[in-house]
Amino acid sequence: MADVEEQARKQSEEFTDESEEEDSEEEPKLKYERLSNGVTEILQKDAASCMTVHDKFLALGTHFGKVYLLDIQGNVTQKFEISSVKINQISLDESGEHVGICSEDGKVQVFGLYTREGFHENFDHTIKVVALHPQFSRSNYKQFVTGGNKLLLYEKNWLNRWKMSVLHEGEGSITNVQWRANLIAWANNVGVKIYDIGTKQRITNVLRDNISLRPDMYPCSLCWKDNSTLIVGWGTSIKICVAKERNPTEMRDLPSRYVEIVSAFETEFFISGLAPLADQLVTLYFVKENSDHMDEEFRARPRLDIIQPLPESCEEISSDALTVRNFQDNECRDYRLEHSEGESLFYIISPKDIVVAKERDQDDHIDWLLEKKKYEEALMAAEISFKNIKRHDVQKIGMAYINHLVEKGDYDSAARKCQKVLGKNMELWENEVYRFKTIGQLKAISQYLPRGDLRLRPAIYEMILHEFLKTDYEGFATLIREWPGELYNNMAIVQAVNDHLKRDPTNRTLLTTLAELYTYDQRYDRALEIYLRLRHKDVYQLIHKHNLFSSIEDKIVLLMDFDKEKAVDMLLDNEDKLSTDRVVEELADRPELLHVYLHKLFKRDHHKGQKYHERQIVLYAEYDRPNLLPFLRDSTHCPLEKALEVCQQRNFVEETVFLLSRMGNCRRALQMIMEELEDVDKAIEFAKEQDDAELWEDLISYSIDKPPFITGLLNNIGTHVDPILLIHRIKEGMEIPNLRDSLVKILQDYNLQILLREGCKKILVADSLSLLQKMHRTQMRGVRVDEENICESCHAAILPSDMAKAFSVVVFHCRHMFHKECLPSSGTIPGVQFCNICSAKKRRPGSGILEMKK
Repeated sequence: MADVEEQARKQSEEFTDESEEEDSEEEPKLKYERLSNGVTEILQKDAASCMTVHDKFLALGTHFGKVYLLDIQGNVTQKFEISSVKINQISLDESGEHVGICSEDGKVQVFGLYTREGFHENFDHTIKVVALHPQFSRSNYKQFVTGGNKLLLYEKNWLNRWKMSVLHEGEGSITNVQWRANLIAWANNVGVKIYDIGTKQRITNVLRDNISLRPDMYPCSLCWKDNSTLIVGWGTSIKICVAKERNPTEMRDLPSRYVEIVSAFETEFFISGLAPLADQLVTLYFVKENSDHMDEEFRARPRLDIIQPLPESCEEISSDALTVRNFQDNECRDYRLEHSEGESLFYIISPKDIVVAKERDQDDHIDWLLEKKKYEEALMAAEISFKNIKRHDVQKIGMAYINHLVEKGDYDSAARKCQKVLGKNMELWENEVYRFKTIGQLKAISQYLPRGDLRLRPAIYEMILHEFLKTDYEGFATLIREWPGELYNNMAIVQAVNDHLKRDPTNRTLLTTLAELYTYDQRYDRALEIYLRLRHKDVYQLIHKHNLFSSIEDKIVLLMDFDKEKAVDMLLDNEDKLSTDRVVEELADRPELLHVYLHKLFKRDHHKGQKYHERQIVLYAEYDRPNLLPFLRDSTHCPLEKALEVCQQRNFVEETVFLLSRMGNCRRALQMIMEELEDVDKAIEFAKEQDDAELWEDLISYSIDKPPFITGLLNNIGTHVDPILLIHRIKEGMEIPNLRDSLVKILQDYNLQILLREGCKKILVADSLSLLQKMHRTQMRGVRVDEENICESCHAAILPSDMAKAFSVVVFHCRHMFHKECLPSSGTIPGVQFCNICSAKKRRPGSGILEMKK
């Protein structure tokens, strides 16, 4: 690290009086390599349409509407699905925290890379360009421009809403736009304009030289060299324009600034891109197909030249022909040149290839970055190419970066970098911890300390915990939760926390942390006491995880007071560890909690807590009447007399009615419904359930002088009682509501009954006839009789051995067979014989179906 610092110091002294541009002159010349890794896979399936370069990353847009964020080596870090068509342009602010994107289908999105909040709009025409204010991340510079057939400026006003204004229109499509400081430069079909956003004035119009070239095939290239110098390349023409302040005496109605073209010259080839390199230019050329002086094999290969511009011409410094993939298929508009000012990297973008041009080797590049104090970029470059660098060491560069951040006072960034830079070097880690302690910034490094397999000495962690305990209880609690207990001496920290609790005994943060420490130390009883005292949500998890049910036998009321539902579920799920009798005993003095427990127990199993059903009657009546009636219905162990007594004392009519009916006193139950509830529908429903003629008679007698009740009976009685009985008992002249409708309903019900009876009768007759025919067919069938059959009376073979002799056999429909002489005489019905066996078994005897004689 000392060598790196000494080298950086010498270089700094050597160029102390030179400008940043002069420093850039010392940057090595270009060399090339293809951007690969994730880019290769992207371009195999897609094609690059645009790319924007930031010092820290790249943003690549494709023809399929995707935007990829890449690191310098081409690895994909983020991917955005913006559209399904070509991405036309991507713009980043200087901080690299916000991005603007436009696509061929008119979509424009401006958002933060870490928040995705911002501007999202769909236009009804193609948007070719978008550019963010370089300081877009600052709240007072929320501005960006978009271009299609108009150049539109969007600004966020004090109401946090986007305001749109037209900067220019009427000269065809906007094909390019670049924003630097307060100046916006854009190109359309006519030429290039520059607008001063500070004075809100357009300050120049640089006309296009060769109007015969199609702007869409040979687009304009714009590049800002600095805050006032714009480089314009169009076709084969290059112009360097400088914005200057106008003399106040010459202003009159003119803009405060004007543009002077300090250099204008023609080139041999078509320009596809421009980039500054100190006072020189890097130019990307599209080589004309008809260049006769070039060999055939080199035609159409793009060229990357470094030129020295002069007032009316240029001097070529270097020139390279690039063999990019599919260069034979590319047009001038297919190439783009993007550059990274911080690292002097130049990116040649074509649809199927991206080539990086950089200066000399990586060691020299890192030297230049260290001179510029761009430690983060130097560290990133060293990490990316650590196998190729020879004079530098990643860890030494990282230590230089950490020292720089500490000197700047950016302690959080310095601590964060320690994690990457120090790695597994425990000695360096301890040195850095003590340095942070010396400058009073232990908190900054605490969250990045090693805590896995590689660990520092316990004293280091304890020192940090004591520091937090003095000044930040919340931070201390966070570290206790995040750090494994093996990192430090648990007992020492417990003692320190107890000392602080003596001064602040009700501090919830300290108490919770102490409970966590006790848990890690397996002193669960103490942790449980604290959690219950704090009513902490983790108490149930602690009990389950460490099987602390024996410790909560006398704390059931506390658990129930904290969260009844969780407590009851836990108790019921672990009945083998905490018996129901024990829980009931603990809750005896808290009947409202006892009811919750017994209610859930009953819901789970109607029989498990049967011995407490009598007690539950009073609990339901006192705390949960809506569930009393369901309980009485479902319980088979509830003493009905006790339940009736409780319900009558509290005048619970519905429950009393149910109990009376269950005890067989249906008449009294019906009387209560009629007299106390005065609900004829419920009374009718009750009578239907009991299906007792005497109840119907009582119901009719009670209702006969109450017209509304008569209406209810007329509407519902027809299917259970003959409505004539009710109608005959209605007094003449009594006015009954809806009598006509009720009588019509009775007639309809009666008609329906008649129809149902007739239908049933038809079905019965049809079924009877069908079965009779089936029986007749069955009885008319022949019955097989052979030598294997025997007489059911004498048990001899039914057929004689000598078939020549005369014989007579009787076979009944029940398939029993007899010799005719073995059958007894006819019964009481003359001429009809019955099977003796079936008659003896008290079946209906079958009559003889067949008589065989010979």
